Amino acid sequence: MSSNSYWYLGLSFISIILLVIVFYRKRSLHTYLQFFIGVELLYIIEAVIYIFLGSYEYHPKLLCNRYYDSHLGALTSNLISIPSLALVLSVYQLGWLWIVGFIALLAGIEWLFVELHIYSLHWWRIGYTSLGLLFYFPLIKKIYPWMLKAKKGVSRAFLLFFCLGPLSGTAQFLPFMLFSSRVYRPGWFSDPAYDTSAFGIVYYLSVVLVTTLLLMVSWKYRWIKYACLETILIIATLLLKRNGILISQVWWDVYLYLLFPLLILMIGKTFGKHLARGETPRF
Repeated sequence: MSSNSYWYLGLSFISIILLVIVFYRKRSLHTYLQFFIGVELLYIIEAVIYIFLGSYEYHPKLLCNRYYDSHLGALTSNLISIPSLALVLSVYQLGWLWIVGFIALLAGIEWLFVELHIYSLHWWRIGYTSLGLLFYFPLIKKIYPWMLKAKKGVSRAFLLFFCLGPLSGTAQFLPFMLFSSRVYRPGWFSDPAYDTSAFGIVYYLSVVLVTTLLLMVSWKYRWIKYACLETILIIATLLLKRNGILISQVWWDVYLYLLFPLLILMIGKTFGKHLARGETPRF
């Protein structure tokens, strides 16, 4: 294992410990939902600046494919470290002094990773990160009271979308990153990994959107929602394969991508119930 890996794994480990402490002390489903929303906000921002605009590159040296290896580094930042600090700020209602302190800490880590040559900046600058966090951290602090009020309508659908986004996005990306299970070839970029990642974003966001809309519909029989989702996924898969956009490289690929959205729909049903009640159930 490369020395680069230890830095990323160490940062991930510390952040996970912090998350475990917060989740244990605040054993509320709304705390988890707030964390997921924070992650999805970062996922969407990263989709634009990192994947489509090539702002920077991570070098954890855990995977052979350079581009997918960079994605693992991005997960350290966007799935673990930044959302964990945002959750601490929100759960404990820490003020601006803490916000500035956390921004300085993350800026220092970013600078250190650049100096260690385990993270490369292209057109991006550390100051851009600090400026973005100056808006991101206060926004996450406002999510919790919003969740307690968003019991129905567009607000509830919006929150559901952001709660389910990280589950769908992570489940969408990890198989083709780790096991080369599939390739997307929409023809947007010359690099197959780049092309796959870009289209993967569009695909997972589309799945989350459809799932959220189904969750917002009130039907007498639950199985109809599962049947509708599965039908849409099968049709989409057939069309993508027929047009040469989707290439499955392992036998289990199609089955996995047809089944995990059903699990996300089940999870979304539970999330939606608690958002509708405006309660904070403890575990």
